[in-house]
Amino acid sequence: MELEPSGAENKLSILSQIKNLGYERIVVDKDCVLHEALMLLADKWTLPVLLSLMQGPKRTSNLLREVNPVSPKMLVQTLKKLEDAELIQRKVYPVVPPMVEYSLTETGLGLNQALSELFEWSIKRASKKKETAAMASPDKG
Repeated sequence: MELEPSGAENKLSILSQIKNLGYERIVVDKDCVLHEALMLLADKWTLPVLLSLMQGPKRTSNLLREVNPVSPKMLVQTLKKLEDAELIQRKVYPVVPPMVEYSLTETGLGLNQALSELFEWSIKRASKKKETAAMASPDKG
């Protein structure tokens, strides 16, 4: 069973959906799939790399330019972690010098909607915080 998409048509809360998947307790601990996903996405370089690859396949040199100021070492570590999580795939071309290209897998592409919704939520939250701060500060008329 997969989690239902968010939106007005969704009758189940995320908590109900988690229970329907067979989890007895709703505890976000190190063994929780949600915790695992959030920890992966919370890494400093994960989102910039994923967002870059959402624009299309990239070579390592392109990613280094676009995900600036990531170091080559950190980029390679991030790419390896994302490859292990099956969010990206690595294609090695049989040429000299070696050419490697990274692209999103179907699983990685599946993050697009979730990240779009998270971005929209973040924009709304930032707007509300800005409005609250503006109302709290005295006019300097």
